[in-house]
Amino acid sequence: MARQPRLVLPKQPHHILQRGNDRQLIFREAEDYERFLAWLHESARFYRVAIHAYSLLPTHLHLLATPETEAGLAAMMQKLGRFYVPWYNGKYDRAGGLFEGRFRTAVVDTDLHFLMCSRFIELAPVREGEAAEPAAYPWSSYRHHAGVQADSVITDHARFWELGNTPFQREAAYIDLVGQGIAADELAQIAAAVQKGQPLGTQAFKLHLERQTQRRILPAKRGRPFKTPSTETV
Repeated sequence: MARQPRLVLPKQPHHILQRGNDRQLIFREAEDYERFLAWLHESARFYRVAIHAYSLLPTHLHLLATPETEAGLAAMMQKLGRFYVPWYNGKYDRAGGLFEGRFRTAVVDTDLHFLMCSRFIELAPVREGEAAEPAAYPWSSYRHHAGVQADSVITDHARFWELGNTPFQREAAYIDLVGQGIAADELAQIAAAVQKGQPLGTQAFKLHLERQTQRRILPAKRGRPFKTPSTETV
């Protein structure tokens, strides 16, 4: 059976997950992260994709991004691979693919799930044991949102700007938000959505996407279709 095409919608945030083949390392040294981020910045601008959040982990990476076009995400990731993989292979004297098949992605409900997904991504280094706190990890966008260090890769989303009227207010509100952590059910919801390529949002959001895209998103009801009783008289 042919794989169903990714659900990618222009001007809508997407959570992207890319892993190394067999969970192998895709970043080993600071230079690797720096090179990848430079090419991410270049590729995102070229294909008009706004990067709102990211975490680069040794064996995988997360992005929260909004493409201007339906083809933008795939084109950006392909360009990244064409730059980074040959460079990485040459540096470490290896051959072959680096990433695990095609990247995974989930459309994100802007209103209710955008900031939750951003926190999920920027707390990943803490969950993975790479840092004791998000501000201590240099290869994520948290330091940008917390006002520690500006990051040219990042395009702040409107939902972040709504956190306050000044940079200080927005940063303080975001620090507090991340400090609250993420509930276990939210973690499971986000992880399942991106692994399965399903939208991250409410039932109403998913129903709206079904109508917009003319493709099934919500699970089909089990059993035979319900028949409306006849109103005809005998």
